[in-house]
Amino acid sequence: MRHRGHPRSISPVSKTESSAIRNLGRSGRMTGPASLGGETPCRPRSSVRCCWRLIRRRRHPLGGSPTSRFSQRSNYSPLGVFSVFLLLLFGGVGCRSESTFPDQPITLVCPWSAGGGTDRVSRQMAAELEAELGVPVNVVNATGGGGVTGHTRGARARADGYTLTTITVELSMLHWRGLTNLTHRDFAPVQLLNRDAAALFVRGDSSYQTPDDLQAAVEATVGSAAGSRGKLKASGTAYGGIWHIATAGWLDHRGLAADAVTWVSINGAGPSIQELLAGGVDFICCSLPEADAVVAGGQVRCLGVMAEERVKGFEQVPTFQEQGHAWSLAGWRGLALPHGTPPERVEVIRAAVERVTAGAAFQQFMASSGFDMSLEGPERFAETLERQDQLFGGILSQEAFSAVSGEHFGPWMFPIAIGIVMPVVLGLVIRESLGQAKVARGEFPRGWTLRAAAMLVGIIFYHLVSEPLGYVLTAALLLIGTQLVLGVPRRLVVPLAIVLALVTYQLFGVMLRVPLPRGFLEW
Repeated sequence: MRHRGHPRSISPVSKTESSAIRNLGRSGRMTGPASLGGETPCRPRSSVRCCWRLIRRRRHPLGGSPTSRFSQRSNYSPLGVFSVFLLLLFGGVGCRSESTFPDQPITLVCPWSAGGGTDRVSRQMAAELEAELGVPVNVVNATGGGGVTGHTRGARARADGYTLTTITVELSMLHWRGLTNLTHRDFAPVQLLNRDAAALFVRGDSSYQTPDDLQAAVEATVGSAAGSRGKLKASGTAYGGIWHIATAGWLDHRGLAADAVTWVSINGAGPSIQELLAGGVDFICCSLPEADAVVAGGQVRCLGVMAEERVKGFEQVPTFQEQGHAWSLAGWRGLALPHGTPPERVEVIRAAVERVTAGAAFQQFMASSGFDMSLEGPERFAETLERQDQLFGGILSQEAFSAVSGEHFGPWMFPIAIGIVMPVVLGLVIRESLGQAKVARGEFPRGWTLRAAAMLVGIIFYHLVSEPLGYVLTAALLLIGTQLVLGVPRRLVVPLAIVLALVTYQLFGVMLRVPLPRGFLEW
């Protein structure tokens, strides 16, 4: 028998089916494995119809039946159609022309807390860079580790020009303290913005009027029964930060132990000032502009600035040298890109930053805030970074600074603690959900180990591949794996993963301007 419309489209009949047809001719009933999987046996009068039904069960070579595959009724999933629609709608998101840079949001990493001097300078720079570059510039406060977190995030970002970092003087100190192997060589310098000398501050109602008064109080507490570590508490930055080193250096210069006061580690001058006002510390060390508002309000008083001459805009504040303390130290701030950023993109950012710093708005902000502008281009800034690295290498290598050259806890303390706590918490949850009796008998819910392992693997996977693959691909792969573990029907896994990945990218990455990993597809 040949089908008129498709003489070559019928697949050969197998031996099993041929046997069934022969049996049909003999008995009028279809028997054997080819009897359509247990369907009702065919009667003799319908034998031709049964044969034709049997032949039609063979698949068309192109995926259809012997009849025209275009005549078959479509059975597309509505969810699949919706997924294709979203792909067409958002498929161009992240696609860009290499001839224009930048054409995506830029992230400006600030290693210190909101409210401090570095944060204020970063946000002013970001606001004006947006106008210059025509794209959003988002400030991200990546605090922690005494500056390690923010500087590492900036240095390890993709070297594509879309991640700027406000690097600070702590960059020249971190590796000397053994906290990280990160150095200024991991960055491409863009511009030095300013330098600020350290200063000591007490509350407005404090009895300390001069550095001599504060020194006498430290000496009195050190000589008491409290032992070598004094009772006075100080802060201004994280443990081992620039203001901590400035305080320790002053104490060492006056013949006291570098750790003669108890240093309270706080990320940033802003929170440190609040701690001073609350009575949590006796004095703080930071720059004059960072404490300008509370000094003007009379809540805080400055004992002196650690500079060789009085600071412009704060001429009423005497220097330490004027008061017989020959000690000075200053911090600095600048902008840098990850090492390896294409030179043409570095030049685009450098030119934009130069236009900002030359503009009246930025200069007025710096002057009104009391920040000293000390501008240096990439070449001079690189030389400054090299000198600062050598300077702090010498300072922190001294025996007097051994007490402040490292953290009380290493950088792996928190990851190790989390690794210990998570299994304990998981065990408590299982015990609570099953009851102690079932746990004692070893009765655990099926698949709980797989789900717990999948969650841990997913977290590690995201951190390892999100930067090279980008958010959309990474999220889609994670969603696929999660759905398979949870038992979602397989026909829905891929469409749901694509839809959710694209929708979340559109919501957070585009509408809310949240900085997300872009990857090689710029998604």
